[in-house]
Order: sequence, then structure tokens, then C-alpha cells
Amino acid sequence: MTASTEGPVRTRRGETSLLVHVSMAHLVSHFHIMTLPALIPLLPGYLGVSFVEVGVALAVFNLVSLVVQTPIGFLTDRFGARRMLVGGLMLGSASFLSVALFDSYPWLLVAMAAAGFANGVYHPADYALLSSGIDEDRMGRAFSIHTFAGFLGTAIAPAVLLGIASLTSVKMAFATAGLLGLAVAALLLTGSSRPSAAKSRVPASPAGGRSGLFTPAVMTLTALFMLLNLSTAGIQNFSVAAFVAGYGVDLALANLALTVFLFSSAFGVLAGGTLADRTSRHGHLTAGAFLATALLVSIIALVRLPPVALVLLMAAAGFLSGVITPSRDMLVRAAAPPGAEGRVFGIVSTGFNIGGAVGPLLFAGLLDHGYPQGVFGTAVVFMLLTVALALYQERGRTTR
Repeated sequence: MTASTEGPVRTRRGETSLLVHVSMAHLVSHFHIMTLPALIPLLPGYLGVSFVEVGVALAVFNLVSLVVQTPIGFLTDRFGARRMLVGGLMLGSASFLSVALFDSYPWLLVAMAAAGFANGVYHPADYALLSSGIDEDRMGRAFSIHTFAGFLGTAIAPAVLLGIASLTSVKMAFATAGLLGLAVAALLLTGSSRPSAAKSRVPASPAGGRSGLFTPAVMTLTALFMLLNLSTAGIQNFSVAAFVAGYGVDLALANLALTVFLFSSAFGVLAGGTLADRTSRHGHLTAGAFLATALLVSIIALVRLPPVALVLLMAAAGFLSGVITPSRDMLVRAAAPPGAEGRVFGIVSTGFNIGGAVGPLLFAGLLDHGYPQGVFGTAVVFMLLTVALALYQERGRTTR
């Protein structure tokens, strides 16, 4: 190997190492998000509490994440994304390990508050590391792999945790979630996952400053993230109940349709990464893919489909909803001042938390009041609003 080729090879290896480590951290974050929901059927017997009390613990997790996400973005740019990411992994892991050690409901609330704080670290730190450490030409694919890892963590958590709980105990399931995070934190501490200084964007000035952050573009993207959560989470969390209650679909088929939607979304993310690297019109790509998703979900909402058609349409809708994710992230990166990626991703990610707090109340209310079809209809409305915002953001970006 000649000297002229050694540099690019080392750069690629450094990028790969960084991407693997950050993606593993993202997998852990989604695994931790799913830990309590996955174990809900077993928690009343384990802690002697009601399902409502478990719901309160979940609310504590999400509310703390909402409150801390933006401040953590500022801390990430001030103290370093890698340091914050390791700290988040260790705090989240300690939270779940403590639940394994202290099996009381009051402590569960304390632990979920700490886990919610840790959850606020991942988006600002992950995206700051990737933005500063991955070549511009490969950024879309890097974002897609990172997001795919998160989807994978969501998908495997229920089976892994319920399997461990059934074979051993609920304590061991919580301990497994904690140990997984500690293992990835150790990997980040010992591995070579620092971004290359040669590719780092010019630092913002001053670190931790607010100038140029709360712009119309950033506020629009925060609303975009909220609408994305409201539309896709409505399908993910409530489509099974809506299918069974409103469409005469049996539980097994409803679960199959949702499972296909989720896995198709994950692979759509990978395809979206390649597309995002081949265009600069990320707003148009986001709008087009989500408009097609809205059309498919409209058909699902209005037509009682045979089983095969239902599963195929859910698969196509899931794939298209996944395609937009890397372009969404590229829109955020384009809106961030150089060196302020952590702060901006922290700000816009609060949109997810807002959607996560409002969505369950809205969609559950539709089911409780006898409007299961409204789950899909309302999701379509949020999708169309997302399309409009994505086009507005693209127009503003190209005219600046």
C-alpha cells in the first residue's frame, strides 16, 4: 500500500469504527426505551402495582427526556459528544441495574427519571459525533445505519427481555438491560471511535451559545419531528387494537401486519440512506415518500382489505415511512450552525418527546370513544401536515 492510499484507508477505517460504536449506543438507547414496556405484563406481579402505576413510571421517563433534551444538546457541544454519550450509557445502565437490586415502586420512579435523563443524551451526542466524523458524501448512509440500529434495538428488546424473564426472573431481565449498556460504554471508552479532526466542521462560536439556534428552520424541524412521531407512533402503538376493534381483523393477523410494518421500516431506513446521499433535495424526498405513505394508510383506513393485501400495504407503508428518516436527519444537519449539531439535534428531538406525550392520549381517546378507524385517519392527517412542513423547509433552505 502506497503512502497516497494509506490516508484514505485509515480514514475509512476510522469512520467505520465510529459508526459501529455510535450505532451500538443507539441500539442500546432503543433497547432501554423498550425495557419497561416489554416487561409491563410481568410488572404488577413483580412490584405489586397496577398497570396505571406502571404507566406513571413511563410518563416520568418521557417527561424527564422532554425537559432535558435541549439543555443536554448545549452540554454536548460544550463538553464533547463522546464524553456525554459514555455518561448517558452508564447512567441509563445504572438505572436499570438499580431496579434489579431494589424492587420497590418508589425506586422504580426514581430509576425511570434517571433513565429518562440518560435518554436525553443519545440524539444530541450521536448526531454530533456522526456529523463531525463522517465524510459528507457518506453522511446519509451513516445516518441510515445509525437509525437502523435503533430500530433493531426496539425490535429485539421484547423477545430478549421476556425470554430472560421467563427463564430466570424479572430482576435478571432488568439486569441484562443494564449490563448491555455498560458493555457498549466500555467499548466506547476503549475503542477507537473519535471523529477525525480533518473532517470536523468549523466550530460554532461560542460553544454553548444560543445565537442562530432557535431559528425558524429549527423550530419548523421541531414541529416536523413532533408530527412524525404522532403519525408513525400512532400506527406502531395503536394499529393492532384498531384493526381488531374496527376492522374485524383477528389478533394474530393484526400483530403480523404491525410486525411487517416495523421490519419494513427498518429496511426502508437503509434504502433511504442511499437516496439521501444521491440528492440535496432532502425536503422533497421526505415529502414524496411520506405523501405516498399517507395514500397507502388512507386505503387501509377506508377499505376492509383481505389479509394478504393488508399485510402488503402495511409493508409498503412501513418501508416508505422508513425511507424518509435519513433525509429528515440531513435537513436537521443542514439547519445546524457548524459545530452546533448537538444543540440543534437536542432542540428538534424535543418534538419527538412532545409527540410521545400527546399521541397516546389522542389515539387511546379515539379507541375509548369507539372510533378505531380514526387511528389511521388521524395518522394520515399528521402525515399530510408533515409533507407540507417538509416542503416548506426545503423551500426555505434553497432560498437562503
